[in-house]
Amino acid sequence: MDQVTTPTRHQLPSTPVIIKRELCYTLFFVSILISSIILFNLGGSSEQLVFFRFGFFSQKLKPDQQRPSLGACDYSYGRWVREENYPIQLYDENCPFLDPGFRCRQNGRTDVEYLKWRWQPDGCDLPRFNASEFLERSRNGRVVFAGDSIGRNQWESLICMLAQAVTNRSTIFEENGNPITKHKGYLSIKFQDYNLTVEYYRTPFLVIINRPPKDSPAHVRATIRVDELHWYSRRWTGANVLVLNTGHWWNKEKTVKMGCYFQQGGKVNMTMDVMEGLRRSLQTIKSWATQNLNPERSHVFLRSYSPVHYRNGSWNEGGLCDAEIEPEKTYTMLKAEPWNNKYISDVIKQMKHGNWKVQLLNITYLTEFRKDGHPSRHREPGTPANAPQDCSHWCLPGIPDTWNELLYAHLVSMGFRTK
Repeated sequence: MDQVTTPTRHQLPSTPVIIKRELCYTLFFVSILISSIILFNLGGSSEQLVFFRFGFFSQKLKPDQQRPSLGACDYSYGRWVREENYPIQLYDENCPFLDPGFRCRQNGRTDVEYLKWRWQPDGCDLPRFNASEFLERSRNGRVVFAGDSIGRNQWESLICMLAQAVTNRSTIFEENGNPITKHKGYLSIKFQDYNLTVEYYRTPFLVIINRPPKDSPAHVRATIRVDELHWYSRRWTGANVLVLNTGHWWNKEKTVKMGCYFQQGGKVNMTMDVMEGLRRSLQTIKSWATQNLNPERSHVFLRSYSPVHYRNGSWNEGGLCDAEIEPEKTYTMLKAEPWNNKYISDVIKQMKHGNWKVQLLNITYLTEFRKDGHPSRHREPGTPANAPQDCSHWCLPGIPDTWNELLYAHLVSMGFRTK
């Protein structure tokens, strides 16, 4: 009886109660909105870069569109934080293993603002790079980089970072006596005290570039053999850490417009486009890795695309980046996810179904902000004054140091140590 009559007894005050409840919800929503606006405005200060995680760029850029589960840290997403005393100098341009083209200050760059930013991941801290610990974990081992010249950028950075933990620098040397330049081929730096080599192999496509088969059309000057990994891959077998990168040469300008088409088997495929060529090449890398690497020994990283920052034109049309001295602060200015990252991410997912220690070294998002880190017009001595600016490679010390901090953090979290 009471249950039936109770609604009638309270019928008259029910409307004000509903109104009060809706008013509370409205006030709560408005307070959240105001807090968000305040946080966003603070992010526009010169002290740190803050952006909405739900902005179009972060959603477009993340390859799998999934956020890590609670408790896991994705070092690839966060913000650049300005610190006047940063960095604790990992190395300087006097490091003997730097290509002349990456020594921006020696080549005339006067500002140092690009060195005063630290990457701060969301929800956690990036472990401090410990060169001694890295060397000890890698003792009697091999760390191999293979890819284009942006990979060489990262390779040189790591060597200089590690060299700071070695007292006698004469015990660090190129095994074959080759200079650190942009020449083709491979280089191998020996850390004698640790019996460790840190190697670089120049393979812009990772697969073979060769003469076309007989009876190919006359305008086919060369072919990219998407089903056969570069012969350097024989040297990668047994590597404890293998960092692969490709992407900057996968475009029409460096392929079909230069008469370089794609080949599979003994035939040239005249209709295969660049995207399909990269996809098949990455499948070739996956097949090679599963057949030739020891999953208990080798830690494999596929590095994502390193953004370029040409303004007012492409590299060969007067594009510039020399006016940039701070990271990008407006997230709407950031470019969307590069198409080739999806193929790289897909291959990693496929390999993770097995017992493979394979990881995406995702540097695209954090690097997209760093329009200020390129050599621009401060190129190697002897470069003509009217030569295109370099808005693809990176000054060293500089942004690739952070890539190696991510590499180190991943290796530590994976329990890496040579046996």
